[in-house]
Amino acid sequence: MRQYPHLYIDGRWTEPLEPREAELIDPTREEVFARVALGSAADADRAVAAARKAFETFSVSSAADRIALIDRIIDVYESHADEFSELIAREVGIPVGNRAQVTGPAQHMRVARDILRDYPFETRMGSAVVRREPIGVCALISPWNWPIQTGVIKLIYGLAAGCTLVAKPSLNSAASGALMAQVLHEAEVPPGVFNLVNGTGREVGDALSRHRDVDMISFTGSTAAGKLVGAAAAGTVKRVCLELGGKSANIVLPDADLERAARWNIQRCFFNAGQSCHAPSRMLVHESQVEQVVPFLVDEVRRFRLGDPLDSATTMGPVVSAAQFKSIGDLVQSGLDDGAHLVTGGTERPEGLDRGYFVRPTVFTGVTPDMRIAREEVFGPVLAVLPYRDEDDALRIANDSPYGLGGYVFGDDPAKARRVVNGLRAGRVSYNGAATDSYAPMGGYKESGIGRSMGRFGFEEYLEVKSVYGFENEARA
Repeated sequence: MRQYPHLYIDGRWTEPLEPREAELIDPTREEVFARVALGSAADADRAVAAARKAFETFSVSSAADRIALIDRIIDVYESHADEFSELIAREVGIPVGNRAQVTGPAQHMRVARDILRDYPFETRMGSAVVRREPIGVCALISPWNWPIQTGVIKLIYGLAAGCTLVAKPSLNSAASGALMAQVLHEAEVPPGVFNLVNGTGREVGDALSRHRDVDMISFTGSTAAGKLVGAAAAGTVKRVCLELGGKSANIVLPDADLERAARWNIQRCFFNAGQSCHAPSRMLVHESQVEQVVPFLVDEVRRFRLGDPLDSATTMGPVVSAAQFKSIGDLVQSGLDDGAHLVTGGTERPEGLDRGYFVRPTVFTGVTPDMRIAREEVFGPVLAVLPYRDEDDALRIANDSPYGLGGYVFGDDPAKARRVVNGLRAGRVSYNGAATDSYAPMGGYKESGIGRSMGRFGFEEYLEVKSVYGFENEARA
């Protein structure tokens, strides 16, 4: 049994004020594998006070010093890469073969460092000097589905900007959160600059959202939870950056390579057992071509190997929890009840996997836009295939959603595809499966969020803007 009995506050591992703990369940074995300290609102107060004190000096540290700090963090983080890989397999079921979950965070660290190297903190606008300054104490609430990367993106841009931080990881991934705090400790992040308080969203998350000494809150999670964060933060008019749910559409134009589009859609949608907010969980296919794509979809589904995430040959592990397992099953059943056609998968456990929260990779055709599986975020390996009549109909269906996080378009004619890309109301759109870029911003339209993370846009979320007059000759590049 692994034990994580401490919070990390003011550069020290410390016990919570009230001795409480939470159990972490291994989703493969359905058994407790670790216990973590459970903090409270009072512990959040301690962490915020430490961050507020540290801000006085860290906010005026030089860019060169912060670059050196990030370089140390990168070195220490990479020395723990295998430990992170094994840990997230145990706590949230991510296969050890999914190295992107572990290598990606280091890449984001390097991007933040590179942006900091050349960033103009003072510029001239007319007769004014415009300064960008660190916003202050930032509360960072991160999810379990990208347990390392999401938290790293938040903290590394905050550090690069000169902010001080209080992090609250998801309780499902609190063990890897503790290991990340250890990385920062070993990298000699100054006391109080980074603090870690485990706890529930209802208690610690709410306390941080409402706290008068927190200047910004960055939250990634469900839209329902994000609305609560935004409402709580409104009382102190702090900056709120939210990355929330998605129901992304992949529009496959009639001139697309259907096999390529279908196979890519399955791999991208079912990556991480479908637990990705950008998953293309709606595939829009011209009504005359639906039957042509089905064999490719089924064949690609059968290539997944479900099993123990600690086995390097496994390509799909379990979903994170019993609650998630039930939620996905309920939505698959709703597809059957609403009359969608089940092509593969279903509600039964995968063959040979009688223990663990394993879900059959599932594909529906005959889906209409009003069905729950076409409207709600399943957050599991479930794909809804919807037919469309023409380009305008495809855009109408794709945009008829409260979400607007991601979008995808496949087609052979770049000019036509670009019109469709421009018509999608989403924050990040990819053509023909093009890879994303860590320098570009990520975020959503509509109920998928507020603000942006990653790249220069993400860096600037952690900066305030000050206009200064009377120093016309002193603006620095």
